[in-house]
Amino acid sequence: MGKTSVNYLERAKSWLSDDFDMETRDQVQILINENTKELEDAFYRNLEFGTGGLRGIMGAGTNRINKYTIGMATQGLANYLKRSFPHNNELSVAISYDNRNLSSYFAGITADVFAANGFDVFLFDSLRPTPELSFTIRHFGCVAGVMITASHNPKEYNGYKAYWEDGAQVTAPHDANIIKEVLKIDNPSKVLFNGDSIRIKKIGKDVDELYLNAILSLTLSKELVLKENSLKIVYTPLHGTGVNIVPEALKRSGFSNIINVPAQDVTDGNFPTVDSPNPEEPGALKMAIETAIENDADLVMATDPDADRIGIAVKDSSGNFVLLNGNQMASILTYYLLERRVELGMINRGSNPEYYMVKTIVTSDLLKSISESYGVQMFDVLTGFKFIAEVVRELEGERVFIGGGEESYGFNVGEFVRDKDAVISCCLVAEAAVWARDKGMSLYDLLLSIYTKFGLYKEHLVSVTKKGKDGVEQIAKMMKSFRETPPQSLAGSPVVLIHDYLSSESIDMLSDLRYRINLPKSDVLQFVSSDNTIVSVRPSGTEPKIKFYFGVKTEIASVDEYLMAEEKLVAQIDKLVEQINSY
Repeated sequence: MGKTSVNYLERAKSWLSDDFDMETRDQVQILINENTKELEDAFYRNLEFGTGGLRGIMGAGTNRINKYTIGMATQGLANYLKRSFPHNNELSVAISYDNRNLSSYFAGITADVFAANGFDVFLFDSLRPTPELSFTIRHFGCVAGVMITASHNPKEYNGYKAYWEDGAQVTAPHDANIIKEVLKIDNPSKVLFNGDSIRIKKIGKDVDELYLNAILSLTLSKELVLKENSLKIVYTPLHGTGVNIVPEALKRSGFSNIINVPAQDVTDGNFPTVDSPNPEEPGALKMAIETAIENDADLVMATDPDADRIGIAVKDSSGNFVLLNGNQMASILTYYLLERRVELGMINRGSNPEYYMVKTIVTSDLLKSISESYGVQMFDVLTGFKFIAEVVRELEGERVFIGGGEESYGFNVGEFVRDKDAVISCCLVAEAAVWARDKGMSLYDLLLSIYTKFGLYKEHLVSVTKKGKDGVEQIAKMMKSFRETPPQSLAGSPVVLIHDYLSSESIDMLSDLRYRINLPKSDVLQFVSSDNTIVSVRPSGTEPKIKFYFGVKTEIASVDEYLMAEEKLVAQIDKLVEQINSY
């Protein structure tokens, strides 16, 4: 899987054989008869099983998510697992799925293939969040897990996330080795589709209880919550898996004033109330904010379909709801987790070498400034929560992981779950709001106070979608151009450092000295200027997009300086965007 074929028509005709069911053959025949761009896009390549699994548009074709691409991926994964655990005679896997169209069907296909290959399968009886799957893998001692989801992608997408025995998405060397095994399954005839149902065990509420208890053990301010439980919270699952478990987690944390958005509590893979079920998009929180205004609520929270990302809105100093981005949310949580631990005597204010936190390289350096002020090391890793989880695995039993996050609205706390977790994040954001209120502040006030202490960091993301075969080629061409002719300055400030994570090399532009980057290779470029402006360029690993991350910084002495300073930073970012658009 992954190789491009110019002869897409011949590839399509191969799907008319008896290896495929009649419904699939009929769909392919229609595509062949029409012979449009859709036929080419469905068959011009095999859907790539990447380091995180599969993600694509649902439908018939080698470049689509369907019974056969799911089955072939599972067979390859099963083959690799059996080779990796040769002395384990009781191999087991856990499987969950979200609310997307056909997710339960694809989960069933996955379970059947694993069962047919001799695995015991723990299959959730209905939709559950991605972080709960991670927890489940570790709880049952599974060698792997699969989550059927396309996260926050549009409704026509679905996907397949593969997890290792530690509950994290697979990393090196397993990622590349699994891909090799999946590539060997080049025909559905090599897939064992018919599993013994006796090997498939349905799980549900019992695991929910264990997961919720683990989450509650990570909260820090139960007494404060009970004291200030008048906090009004509007929560929406955006039609997804958080619908039951997030409100339940909040209630068990002590919050009693939770307001839902009834139209978005409906689990519907068509996402009828939003253009995109992505909490990064302002439109996704529109209904929740309207509900909050109607009810004079204090806090708005939304989770994406598989409940691993969280978006929040808070009241500003004028009482109007404003959206916080992923960097701002992660900064608040980082500060709260550390400062509250100091208050509780869990850590001291100076040096805490046994504790650590982790963020990704495109996440705000404000998190590092905060953590290091408490003597807590902040590790930088490549984009993707699996790299955060990799650090946790390497340091397990030696040091204590407090938490970590990424700018794309993902955060996690503790070691029960090895992926981003919007369930615990919702609980801790609400808890931070109560903690701030006890000090006479709102979450917005708390954020501004963080800026006065550590500097005003402003970030911006531009995501450019390039669909289909042409899009893949355009993105590759853009990255080539940035490498061959990198910018000499960023909004007038000279570029002094270039980090190329594909060549694993940092270049000091002033001295021309070169330094090795001790991280896995990744197609990412970072340009750093003399005033600490940072521009990062990265093709998405899961979507047909190229992403540009902009980061600027200034100092403010008081909250009164915030609005003017932010205005200047926004203008600086506008110049950067204009500059990058010229490439």
